[in-house]
Amino acid sequence: MSVDLTSLRHEFTQGGLNRSDLDSNPFNQFDVWFGQAQDAGVIEPSAMSLATAGELELGIRTVLLKYFDETGFVFFTNYNSKKAKQINENPQVALLFPWLALERQVKISGKVEKVSTLESVKYFTSRPKESQLGAWASEQSSHLSSRQALLSQFESMKVKFNKGEIPLPDFWGGYRVVPQTIEFWQGRENRLHDRFVYQKEQGNWLISRLAP
Repeated sequence: MSVDLTSLRHEFTQGGLNRSDLDSNPFNQFDVWFGQAQDAGVIEPSAMSLATAGELELGIRTVLLKYFDETGFVFFTNYNSKKAKQINENPQVALLFPWLALERQVKISGKVEKVSTLESVKYFTSRPKESQLGAWASEQSSHLSSRQALLSQFESMKVKFNKGEIPLPDFWGGYRVVPQTIEFWQGRENRLHDRFVYQKEQGNWLISRLAP
């Protein structure tokens, strides 16, 4: 089967991006764009593609950004998952925020580190109880015989933790992506897009325009 998509074409006309528009701090600039994505009603503006490369396999999936500051961008997952195993083999990763409704992308590359147990506990206890139970019930990335098997495990966790607080699983927690580069991409007419990359050198962020 062959499907020809060459006639699909969309001109990016919402606006441009100039060097003078950018904050000198990429985290401040990200905060501005993230707020604009929220104000524009972008579905799940915190959704980001996480690309990993283990020794034998590549991986990409969507995860949710839970918070960020000048130390990096934080997400949470099962430490026994496929993504976690690839991160253990190679801590260099990439993130992509595809805010297509605004004709924008933010691309981040950097190194991953685990957040502190205190940070993981703080976030885990803020989750709805059902989500906490789900973290205990799912052996993420493992093979399942059926959905019913997963639901049965979830019910077992309900019984196990039917009294008191649900503890943080020792196999679950956060990762922080410490960025080395952060690129802001704005679509423009005729595919002449605006791209600016922040790159950290000797503790300072340098800004360069890239060809589209």
